Amino acid sequence: MITVIGSINMDLVVDTTIFPKQGETVLGNLFTTVPGGKGANQAVAVARLGGDLHMVGAVGQDSFGKELTNNLKVEGIDTQFVYATDEAATGIANILLYEQDNRIIVVPGANALITPKEIDAAKSLIEKSEMVIMQLEIPADTVQYALQVCKDLNVPVLLNPAPAESFNPSWMDLVDYLTPNETECADIFSEDVESALEKYPNKLIVTLGSNGARYFDGKEHIFIEGYKTKAVDTTGAGDTFNGALAYAVTNGQSLKEAVRFANIAASLSVEKFGAQGGMPTLQMVENRLGGQIK
Repeated sequence: MITVIGSINMDLVVDTTIFPKQGETVLGNLFTTVPGGKGANQAVAVARLGGDLHMVGAVGQDSFGKELTNNLKVEGIDTQFVYATDEAATGIANILLYEQDNRIIVVPGANALITPKEIDAAKSLIEKSEMVIMQLEIPADTVQYALQVCKDLNVPVLLNPAPAESFNPSWMDLVDYLTPNETECADIFSEDVESALEKYPNKLIVTLGSNGARYFDGKEHIFIEGYKTKAVDTTGAGDTFNGALAYAVTNGQSLKEAVRFANIAASLSVEKFGAQGGMPTLQMVENRLGGQIK
């Protein structure tokens, strides 16, 4: 069983072939609303692979909140600890898609109201978990509290430090896996990737986009190449990687195997539109791996 503690958003997506300059208005190609939020995305990634997934988060008592909670249930995710509040609207992410890249503005809404009280309420759930996945789209104080609860309960944590500005370096003692991308790694550690990796063997895993991921195993730097594919929408690739990594580790794969598995899952995720739209099933990942993952 895996528990995700994190954000639940509605993504408001605009696709355009013209990136507007300051003060400029342009015509876009497409507008759509799709379920998102890094927490919910990572939860769906695990659930699609067949994992037993429980979500801790918050939504507003509005149409987006109802739709997002129902979406989690449809994906087979337990929502007992997804709270509906009347104190804030459901969080949203404004996503601009341009030339196979994305720029995102997140308005936290109800996500900002997740407090240690909600973590305490879910403590029995956390204690039963094989791993807890977290991100940084909920309050830093709550992240800190949840990390300490997991440490006290001896529950492994995979922390995806995004947005990186909310990361506290002291948390390295409380996490089992930290998964920044190259930019986030530089922001967090203020040094080159190689030096940072060598300080945290088998704990710090740096994602490299389409080039895969890397980590240091205590003796050498390990590079796991990505699978080259034609990207339609990269929005959910990192979240798919994190969910798949947690799934693979909790199913007994070595770190090297798990990173490769996560790379393949991420490559599949970018082939369809929407953060969750392309997240693969276990069979899809196995097929791309050539049946090597059992």
